[in-house]
Amino acid sequence: MKNILKIRNLKKIYHTKKTETLAVDDFSVDVKEGEFIAIVGPSGCGKSTILSILCGLENKSDGNIELSNDTTIGYMLQQDSLFEWRNILDNCLLGLEINKKLNEDTKKHVINLLKTYGLKDFIYSYPDNLSGGMRQRVALIRTLATNPNLLLLDEPFSALDYQSRLAISDDIYNILRKEKKTMIMVTHDIAEAISMCDKVIVLSDRPSVIKSIYNIELENKSTPINNRKNKKFTYYYDAIWRDIDFHV
Repeated sequence: MKNILKIRNLKKIYHTKKTETLAVDDFSVDVKEGEFIAIVGPSGCGKSTILSILCGLENKSDGNIELSNDTTIGYMLQQDSLFEWRNILDNCLLGLEINKKLNEDTKKHVINLLKTYGLKDFIYSYPDNLSGGMRQRVALIRTLATNPNLLLLDEPFSALDYQSRLAISDDIYNILRKEKKTMIMVTHDIAEAISMCDKVIVLSDRPSVIKSIYNIELENKSTPINNRKNKKFTYYYDAIWRDIDFHV
């Protein structure tokens, strides 16, 4: 598989009038096409900062980010951020409207996504009629509407209860695999990272550097819920737990 993203020596420094704070230092990683990567670490260590830099919401202080020529990025926020006054279809068309790419073909593509992924009966409903898990599915389809091949997910399930988290993690995993996307996900949930991803990057406390990178090699790898039952799951969980400074 080819690399679609190369990050070398990424650094982020926040400046105030009196001080400067080094948030992320010397972050380097290659992302291969079709790969699912999780970034974990202590609260406030700079996980979301990395995603914000990758999608252009924040500027890097130093380092190099190289995307392959055909790579486009979609960013799924922590909150679903659906507009309550727009129906589900109109919410999903928002990115296309902003990018001036809304036409009959792109609209048909979005409607097909909604039908394919269990939202056929809610296309013209409004967000307050949907469960938390369904709202996250809508948020993902809104992100997929512009057809990015690299998805950035920032704590996408954090607002959901435990049962909903398990169900929607399976949903999103299956959707992204079926749509042949590449994913970088920030999460504080180690089990989520191991069960969903091919690689887990562990960050230190600030200034954030890479402590470890785990290639998740589970026998008979399946969906996230089933992967939690895998014999090697506990091994990875214990190793990553020891690497993260949860007391911080």
